[in-house]
Amino acid sequence: MMERFILNSIAVFILVLGGFINQSLAQAVDYSKVKVETLSNTQVLQLMTRAEEEGLSQDEMFANLINQGMPENEISKLRTRVARIRRDQLGKDQLTLMVDPSEQGRKADNSGDLLNTSNGELVENEDAPPIFGSSLFRNGNIRFEPNLNMATPEDYIIGTGDQLLIDLTGDNEASYQLTVSPEGTIRVEYVGIVSVSGLTIQAARAKLRSQLAQTYTSIRSGRTQVNLNLGNIRSIKITLTGFVTQPGTYTLPSVATVFNALYAAGGPSDKGTFRNIQVIRNNRILGNIDAYDFLVNGIQSGNIRLEDQDVIHIPVYRNRVEFQGFINRPGFYEAKDGERFAELLEYTGGFTANAYTAKIRVFSTTDRDRRINDIYQADFSSYQPKNGDQYIVEEILDRYENRVQMEGAVFRPGFYQLDDGLTVKQLIQKADGIKEDAFMSRAYINRLNSDNTQRLISFDLKGLLDGTIEDISLRREDRVIISSIFDLREEYSVNIDGEVRKPGKFSFAEDMTLGNVIHMAGGLSDAANIERIEIARRIRKNVNQRDSVLSELLIVNFDNKEEALQSDFELKPFDIINIRTSTGYQYQKQIRIEGEVLYPGVYTLISREETISDIIQRAGGVTDIAYLEGSSLQRKISDSRIALDNSQSSVDADSAISEVLEDDAITKEKILASTPGSAARNTPLNFSSYVGIDLDKIISKPHSRHDLLMEDGDIIIVPRQLQTITVRGEVLNSNRIVYRKGRPLTYYINQAGGFTSRAHKSKTFVQYANGEVRSTIKGLGRIYPEVTPGAEIIVPQKPLKSPMSAQAVVGLSSAVISTLAILLSLLR
Repeated sequence: MMERFILNSIAVFILVLGGFINQSLAQAVDYSKVKVETLSNTQVLQLMTRAEEEGLSQDEMFANLINQGMPENEISKLRTRVARIRRDQLGKDQLTLMVDPSEQGRKADNSGDLLNTSNGELVENEDAPPIFGSSLFRNGNIRFEPNLNMATPEDYIIGTGDQLLIDLTGDNEASYQLTVSPEGTIRVEYVGIVSVSGLTIQAARAKLRSQLAQTYTSIRSGRTQVNLNLGNIRSIKITLTGFVTQPGTYTLPSVATVFNALYAAGGPSDKGTFRNIQVIRNNRILGNIDAYDFLVNGIQSGNIRLEDQDVIHIPVYRNRVEFQGFINRPGFYEAKDGERFAELLEYTGGFTANAYTAKIRVFSTTDRDRRINDIYQADFSSYQPKNGDQYIVEEILDRYENRVQMEGAVFRPGFYQLDDGLTVKQLIQKADGIKEDAFMSRAYINRLNSDNTQRLISFDLKGLLDGTIEDISLRREDRVIISSIFDLREEYSVNIDGEVRKPGKFSFAEDMTLGNVIHMAGGLSDAANIERIEIARRIRKNVNQRDSVLSELLIVNFDNKEEALQSDFELKPFDIINIRTSTGYQYQKQIRIEGEVLYPGVYTLISREETISDIIQRAGGVTDIAYLEGSSLQRKISDSRIALDNSQSSVDADSAISEVLEDDAITKEKILASTPGSAARNTPLNFSSYVGIDLDKIISKPHSRHDLLMEDGDIIIVPRQLQTITVRGEVLNSNRIVYRKGRPLTYYINQAGGFTSRAHKSKTFVQYANGEVRSTIKGLGRIYPEVTPGAEIIVPQKPLKSPMSAQAVVGLSSAVISTLAILLSLLR
């Protein structure tokens, strides 16, 4: 029975564990490592489709990905990809509306694949170089829409469905709006039927004038004018075949041109030609269009007006080459028969500024394999491109054929042209000569050897300039370096500290005196002791290792400060001057007392022995509503000094909080943020500057161990009677609660709604009005501190624990299963 129970328990545990692991692994996808550029368009589409199925908007989809760890920069890339796919889809939907209704069913079959044409070929490969001209008919900013508001072209051929506007002006006034019938005729009042189909506007106008003149005789004399224009134009059907992005039959206005039709169909596909687009009318090739004329020169040669049933055929390209490297427009280019490399180079926009133009490397194909050739600049105009050529334009070398460099103590350092026969002396003259601080004994040339290693050539600079040694000829990339005397020695300085207005370090100069440095330091302060000025001088001689002397000490004294300012005592580099404070000189020290005393304000200490009780007495004593237990002292000294001075009277607040928070994940900053201090304090709370004092004992027993000596900057705070308790931290309702004498800490916690589920009860502590801090004592139970008026009860938060990972769950489950298996074996 027990064995069956254990087996059932193991089975249930495994099922629960399996579900938990699957859920953990499903949530373990690390979106922080997803790279958008590695995603295919199909994957992005799947992501968009999944979001739509879940009813998420685009912004909500991005927000979910951010919450799951995807970085902001990858989200930005994904937004761009999604916008591009939606734009392409919108463009295809608009294009479908222009296609003949009989063709829409066939087009709809391929609408699911945003990247494929009807014949399965890729429209655009984002990773491949662009085909020059491919963006012309897929650019939403260049629409090639026919202008329907332009004046009627004289060569426009009238056809069935056109509306003709006939206006007679002059002696006879008449207007007609006539539509060309399917038979190609119009019926004119008083004239009869006139055949106009197939005529140009110019020819139809002449024919109408002739026939109207038989009715209106003033037309012959010119007193009546006849005008003929188009009203509503008809629609025509154009068929695009061959290697077209979207082949099919399109309905266009009758004034549309070849470029209008090409734009409607998306232009040539990736296998279609841009240089030999054919317009076929009545089974005859009417003309050929070269789209590069428009791309490069802006000339729409061959862009004829289309007629009903015209066919635009785009054959496959004949020759296509590729330009790579330092070219203004890298990509694929189509070459016509007989076109030369120099002409193709113009289509690319030419070389970039740092291109190597002396020769171009070309990878070409033969009947059997590939080969590599070089096209030299002189052959650009004669080389004939071949289909499949790949031209590599390299970068110029980062080197100079005629450069030398001058560095160091010259007036114009920098790079210079290497003339034939240029020497070091001539280069120095080009640099406007050497500076006064130049080191004349030696200079050198840094020269490159033939294997690019460096070699130093030293020479006597003074002898070279005097002509006593032979001048040196320079080579390409030589660096002539002339050092300054200041570069070859440590920077000289002197230091002055102590009772001067601006102590610090000053640059040493020859013949510098003590009076000079005192002037530079802003003069002596009022406390300066001029009877003993110490100057510590660096020892420059070799000393015995056993010699303990570190510096040479010089003592200077003066009768008055004017004599010190005029001192001609000569200084040496690295001298350290110390001007000490006069014996017995004292600065006034001030403290401040605030709150419930008769005369609050700033007080100047009379003696070093003055204590808190003395200041209270000088301030007239405390008022009747003073809360002595909440009084505190603020001192701008270190924590260790506070602990030393106050060890017999109070607990240092900062160290107490550190003790409370020991081994906890709660920072002191969080506690500081949650305890801004009681309302009685007029200064910001600083745990390291408040010293808890017992003012009641200090007043009752002046100059006792509780009565601290005052120091400069001390602030005594005597608050009024406090009547509230503040509860902060992990309670349901942080609040101020009316003080009730004798009530324990738990009473105030309950008044604040009680502890939260995350409260660290054993770490609860109380900060009293005087700055003292007491923590909860842990033993058999919890002993909470006593609560007094003005105190703050602070409940910290439990440290956050990291959730168990899938690997930890698997490990724990393995241990549990092993334990159960052992128990089962023992029971057997």
